[in-house]
Amino acid sequence: MRKAIPALLAGSAGLCFAGTAQAAPQTTAGTVINNTASVTYTVNGTAQSSTSTTATFVVDRKVNFTVVTDQSGMTQVNLGQQNAVTTFKVTNLTNDAQDFLLDPDQQSISLGILPGTDNFDMLNLKAYVDSNGNGVYDAGVDTATYIDELAPDASVAVFLVGNVPTTPTAQLAFDSLHVIVAAGGATATKGTALIATDLNLANADNTVDIVFADDDSDGTLYLGDIARNGQGRAYSGYEIGTHNVALTVTKSARIVSDGVNLLFPKALPGATVEYCLLVNNATLLTAATGVNLSDVVPVKTTYVPGSISIGLPGVPGIACVLSGSAEDDDADDAAESDGFTASFDGSTKTVAAHLDSVNGASSIAVAFKVTIN
Repeated sequence: MRKAIPALLAGSAGLCFAGTAQAAPQTTAGTVINNTASVTYTVNGTAQSSTSTTATFVVDRKVNFTVVTDQSGMTQVNLGQQNAVTTFKVTNLTNDAQDFLLDPDQQSISLGILPGTDNFDMLNLKAYVDSNGNGVYDAGVDTATYIDELAPDASVAVFLVGNVPTTPTAQLAFDSLHVIVAAGGATATKGTALIATDLNLANADNTVDIVFADDDSDGTLYLGDIARNGQGRAYSGYEIGTHNVALTVTKSARIVSDGVNLLFPKALPGATVEYCLLVNNATLLTAATGVNLSDVVPVKTTYVPGSISIGLPGVPGIACVLSGSAEDDDADDAAESDGFTASFDGSTKTVAAHLDSVNGASSIAVAFKVTIN
């Protein structure tokens, strides 16, 4: 769900501020520290010694962590793209292992934090933890939705994954990873959010107090995080780099046979003509999806049943489709699996073809035949 954000003063914050890791390992929360004093003295020339009572306390939990954006710039995406990823990193600076709850959301940040203006929402935005530590989102592998038992001074990548809508005007979508520290101690069990000990209370020597020591991760009070609240936030986004491609359709006709001439058939009544629709996408790296073609069979001709074929283009003037598949004439395409479907509507005399995708710098040919009346 999108969360409205007040406008910011330009330059008021960067993506987030990372804390500085401790130079030496911190003493683990819950560690018992005992101390006993000794005394020596002399009575009538005789040396004596004694020990004090033992002073005992346990080390409290100093909760600290950082959340940062772990990528350069926006994630470049295309309209309709599935499983688009922005990457973040969570580092545990607490003196014990901790769980962390992950809350992906979308922000209307138009000034100060990220450049540009947010104008669309990602669909089905989810947060997943990098399970194998390779820094790359692996669908079906990275499935954990919370960070489990992150060791002190350890870091882990978190991916926000969503689907890009097909809205033609879409340009920028800003997202945010909101992280909440949670109780650790039980592997494969999601801990509940930690509650800090009241700092107005005196230290309890035999109790592990919880003290939040985290920074204001987004650098300003108005963006949903403040210092020492056990929460962190970082920001990134998705940018539609290409809204259109150089898609062209070239149509040609070839006399296949006329019943009279074998080598050079002519356009005689009764001759068979092959129409060829060559769909070319000249834009590199960007596919055109959901391509639909429609062609009305011209008057004075009759469609040849079962003559539609779609596939790899052949040599112009010799063969429209070099290799591909023959398509049936009805609109029932439940059995189709090659990404191509076609039909002929006898009432409107229309040939229709659907191509799931035409990849960048590639072509697909669609052919059908008619006879001259």
